[in-house]
Amino acid sequence: MAAFLRAVPRSPGPAAWGRPLHGLWYCSGRDPRRWVGSRPPTSKEKPPGTETETFQMVYRFDAIRSFGYLSRLKVAQTALTVVALPPSLYWYSQGLMTFNSLCLAGGIAGFALAMLCWMSHFFRRLVGILYVNESGTMLRVAHLTFWGRRQETYCPVADVIPMTESQDRPQELFVRIQQYSGKQTFYLTLRYGRILDRERFTQVFGMLDKFK
Repeated sequence: MAAFLRAVPRSPGPAAWGRPLHGLWYCSGRDPRRWVGSRPPTSKEKPPGTETETFQMVYRFDAIRSFGYLSRLKVAQTALTVVALPPSLYWYSQGLMTFNSLCLAGGIAGFALAMLCWMSHFFRRLVGILYVNESGTMLRVAHLTFWGRRQETYCPVADVIPMTESQDRPQELFVRIQQYSGKQTFYLTLRYGRILDRERFTQVFGMLDKFK
């Protein structure tokens, strides 16, 4: 994973995420709330009243676009592998394929499904952008869906566990965003991501120099 992150070039300047294969989004560097595309990002557990809130971008991980491509590519590859199983069974019943070849095809399909589950579990929790509202009470997390599209999840700042209270260290490849309520855990990388507003970021997650 670290090698993949190093291989992905960081985009210069404030360019935001792209929109791979009509699934992700493109966000203008001047106005991060201006979307180009046929559909807006989906929101999960969107609190009432947030439509009129102004959110400030505090963190961005530019390589999320590449992870979106990779997620979609993995879904397509797994689908093709699984679809090839019925023809393999038919060819085996007709004596056109050996039992070892059938087992190999089944093993490849099973491995592809297992990898898809693991990668989807991680990619759906990988943070691309973090926003905080003007009052500093709500955190908006932009991450990927199973299909590699953008989804936004809202978390009350009071429910977010400061990173200074966790066992994670900022030098690690990924650190966790956890909640006192035990809801969904997210992962962000301080090594390859960029903190755009350190003051607001500190208000939510604590002082970086106080991390364990």
